[in-house]
Amino acid sequence: MKRLIYSFIATLLMLPSAGLAQQRLTDYVDPMIGTADHGHVFVGAHVPFGMVNVGPTQFETGWDWCSGYHYDGKQIIGFAHTHLSGTGCSDLGDIALMPTTGEVELTREGLASDFSHDNEEVKPGYYKVVLDRGHILCQMTATRRAALHSYTWPRGTGSARIIIDLEHGVGDNMLNTRLARMDEQTVMGYRISHGWANEQHVYFIIQFSKPMKAWLSEGQDSPYGQAVFEVGPGETVMAKVALSPTSELNALQNLGTEIPGWDFAKVREQALQEWEEQLGRIRATFNSERESRIFYTSMYHMMVAPQTWNDVTGDYRGADYKVHRSADFENLTTWSLWDTYRAAHPLATLIFPDRMKDYAQSMLHIAQERDELPVWHLTGCETYCMVGCPAIPVMADLILKGYEGFDYEEAYQAMRTSMLKPNRGKHYLQELGYLPFDGTEGETVAKNLEYFLAEWALAQAAGKLGNQEDSVYFADMAQYYKKLFDPRVRCMRALSSTGEFRSIEGFNPGHQTGDYTEGNPWQYTWLVPHDVNGLVELLGGRQAFIGRLDSLFTADSDLGEDANPDISGLIGQYAHGNEPSHHVLYLYNYVGEPKKTQKLVRKVLNELYTDQPAGLCGNEDVGQMSAWYILAALGLYQVEPCGGTYQLSTPIVKEATLKVRDGKTFTIKTTGKGIYTKKMKLNGVDYKKTSIDYKDIIAGGTLEVFLSER
Repeated sequence: MKRLIYSFIATLLMLPSAGLAQQRLTDYVDPMIGTADHGHVFVGAHVPFGMVNVGPTQFETGWDWCSGYHYDGKQIIGFAHTHLSGTGCSDLGDIALMPTTGEVELTREGLASDFSHDNEEVKPGYYKVVLDRGHILCQMTATRRAALHSYTWPRGTGSARIIIDLEHGVGDNMLNTRLARMDEQTVMGYRISHGWANEQHVYFIIQFSKPMKAWLSEGQDSPYGQAVFEVGPGETVMAKVALSPTSELNALQNLGTEIPGWDFAKVREQALQEWEEQLGRIRATFNSERESRIFYTSMYHMMVAPQTWNDVTGDYRGADYKVHRSADFENLTTWSLWDTYRAAHPLATLIFPDRMKDYAQSMLHIAQERDELPVWHLTGCETYCMVGCPAIPVMADLILKGYEGFDYEEAYQAMRTSMLKPNRGKHYLQELGYLPFDGTEGETVAKNLEYFLAEWALAQAAGKLGNQEDSVYFADMAQYYKKLFDPRVRCMRALSSTGEFRSIEGFNPGHQTGDYTEGNPWQYTWLVPHDVNGLVELLGGRQAFIGRLDSLFTADSDLGEDANPDISGLIGQYAHGNEPSHHVLYLYNYVGEPKKTQKLVRKVLNELYTDQPAGLCGNEDVGQMSAWYILAALGLYQVEPCGGTYQLSTPIVKEATLKVRDGKTFTIKTTGKGIYTKKMKLNGVDYKKTSIDYKDIIAGGTLEVFLSER
């Protein structure tokens, strides 16, 4: 009998594995990737682009706790419903619940409980941990605007408590709160805070699965409330929490719409299925499980934001702090545009065509409410973090790619107004053509280069819409980058108001100065993605350009004593851990050296991304680092800030099918082995270019890439 059983098992093992072909994409996602080192990713439960990111906030604080969680953290102070992911600044951590037994001190120290990663599990749409204090099993799942918590006490107690904490956020300050019991199972209120977002409003409702034995609070103005329950051994108390940017009443409506019952397994499965569906925008196979894990975790991370920021009614709190109603679009927030215009948005235009109307309308309504497109928009507030006008290339890209659902002329005027608005040093552009270092602004090299590429994007949109006068004007303005080039050191450098370069004494291109944003002269010299051919000429022609670019990757990686920690993931002085470098690997394509692009892209894919907690070489930056990986794995990257020309490198996918516009699919296949591209065929026809146009991708079809080892 045993022989028969063993023979049957052996036969099964020899059969082709149907299970592998049917494996869920969510099985490849490991949300712990990026939680160590400086990745700063969110850990907890959420659905794609949801308002609610529910998960642990740790006791520890500092730069590596921008999301409220780091792999090295040892204690949890509560499970909050809003968290950032991958940013370099802290905020959110609103409306925290913390289960306990008996009385605890209502301070950060008093709330803290140890935990172990051995008792922790995180999957798409689900988070679980056992708190050491009281051995309480904590589970949570989420919908778009609500969360469902499940807390199980191992021993029966008459003083099981769920503490509601409105005081402790992640790096912000509480301004005003309300916390009121409405009935024996319901509390509601709000938290208004000041942090990175200068006036953040979060309204909420909490319903418990059983009546409270007692409600302990010092009044509705107190930031703490304690729901006390009588529970038996192993008994579970659940809590439903819904958020709203506008009112407690709307939070109640959000809750009733999204979690009407108490079926935890059902809500968890719905979240998992939503992730499965969205991850399926790209169905890819790889040569290793490692690559599959990194790829689909990258897909997961890039779908944190931009986030829903309206109620089921369509109501949202706008950039003017007034309540508005979005009748025909989903209002979005968390626009990390300085990071994401480079890869996350060009990727989204390929695989999320149905969301582009929401992207455009959300940004246009921000412009209506505050007379300017967003820069770094968080929970309805403009933070003005980072530099440039990064919404302009995003909006121009949507126009040039022909997306519908918004008024092009309105969009163009919003872009133009934002570019010409005399704030953030832009008045110098009209006076001098550039921002001088002896004016009112610092980091002028970075600001200038970002403004120049935005002006180029604006010129492209103007040309598309037939406004030739504006097109010529802004295209000419974009060429002012050439004035920043100092031929003595062959770097972009800061100019004075009289047109003189900053003193060259002691100059070191590897050492950061106040003229650059999270970078140095080595890295910013290449930030001319809108005119690579012009940069080639500026550097002395093709051979000189290649030599200078080669030297970037072999230069001493010394950054000096005052280096910004964001400058990371170094290959020579190329810094993959920060966004201004992300296009540089592809510049070899422009000068007839595609194999150098192919080799370096593969090096970054293999060495600077891993499937471990320290799997990111820099801040995730709200999806940008992950979007770069996804595009590079497919062999694509849009260097020009808008327009849809994707540079090609060698894919690492065996096969990948993208769901693009109008129900069509675009498939990328690789044949053979190696890191180089030997030849390509597009829809069966030899393809010899080193780039591919957006229109060819969305037309559907197949790009076959034949690999070579040399």
